[in-house]
Amino acid sequence: MTTFAEPAGPLAGVRILDLSSVVMGPYATQVLGDLGADIIKVESPAGDNMRAVGPMRNAGMGHLYLHLNRNKRSIVLDLKTEAGREACLKLAESCDALLYNIRPQAMARLGLSYEAVAARNPRLVYVGAYGFSEAGPYAGRPAYDDLIQGQTGIAELSSRQSGDVPRYAPLTLADRAVGLHVAIALVSATLHARAHGRGQQVEIPMFEGMAHMVLGDHLGGATFEPPLGSTGYARLLAAHRKPYATSDGYLCLLIYNDKHWRNFFALIGRPELEQDPRFCSHTARAAHIDEAYAFVAEVMRTRTSAAWLAALAQADIPAARLYSVDDLIDDPHLRATGFVQELEHPSEGRMRTPAPLGRYAATPTAIRRPAPRLGEHSREILREAGCTDAEIDALIAARATQEGAP
Repeated sequence: MTTFAEPAGPLAGVRILDLSSVVMGPYATQVLGDLGADIIKVESPAGDNMRAVGPMRNAGMGHLYLHLNRNKRSIVLDLKTEAGREACLKLAESCDALLYNIRPQAMARLGLSYEAVAARNPRLVYVGAYGFSEAGPYAGRPAYDDLIQGQTGIAELSSRQSGDVPRYAPLTLADRAVGLHVAIALVSATLHARAHGRGQQVEIPMFEGMAHMVLGDHLGGATFEPPLGSTGYARLLAAHRKPYATSDGYLCLLIYNDKHWRNFFALIGRPELEQDPRFCSHTARAAHIDEAYAFVAEVMRTRTSAAWLAALAQADIPAARLYSVDDLIDDPHLRATGFVQELEHPSEGRMRTPAPLGRYAATPTAIRRPAPRLGEHSREILREAGCTDAEIDALIAARATQEGAP
């Protein structure tokens, strides 16, 4: 059973004021919290929307919230009140960075524009993570993971590959992929601020972030001017690029380089195919990728999954079982490395969660804090900012803040 550790990690000493909610921003700050940063999560009196998404044991502590907000402290501030806004600015004075995920115009209306915050702390890095760059005509449009997956071609690519209707990836793919960009940007700008004594505004938009990922794979022939062909990376779009059916199940298999193909042809007793003009080189296979994958799909149906796994391992060809999420939880490698951790949450009881990623020899990471209850640390954080108990009581009475239930 994992116990909560003392502060640790390579980002120990970095303090981040997190005004974000839902997935992208909280995922970014959880990554940074796992690495040791002190994350002050500012929530409205209603709390982060993800608190309401079940399953859950207690109201306001939904499963997604628990997996996006560990290693943080929660303070409730009603930023629409003068007292709440002033408390937020006071907190910003001691922070290295501030992250938000609403429109910059909305931040300005709250009195929390970059200029207002920088006036209180010129060293602060001010990171906006929202749908579309303010420099383009889509500025201010609403953006959610499904919309961004659709607008960056991900759903259409699934249709091109499968021949079925367009589908979204069954993950909050855009939120989490761009959330990593947000985390990298925040750390990079913080390093610059510490070196040069001045913060800056940073913008990381979801649309451009996912377009960066999609076009990196799928510009294809449109890379060149004039184009040398259509868009799309043929290997990723091949109809048979999916788990292969065996005689009794499915396997994941990638026969990739020349050595793999040579070994595969020998394994199935067809060494002459090494000279086949469709399969004789990496370039030839790329040009005939549909035929290559279709051929493998036909052959894979001739043996059981267990027989194939043994034979492919002997031939040094990459292959793996097809997992369900339940299989992933019970994977022996993840259990041996301690990746799936069990812990006792103070209010939610025994639970599983993925461990912080990576191993740092000198600055080990840890789950230092469980995901907090709404406003759990309001008084603690305000005291650190220099507020007296009487001032905090006045903020509570004015409903500018609230304390979490025990």
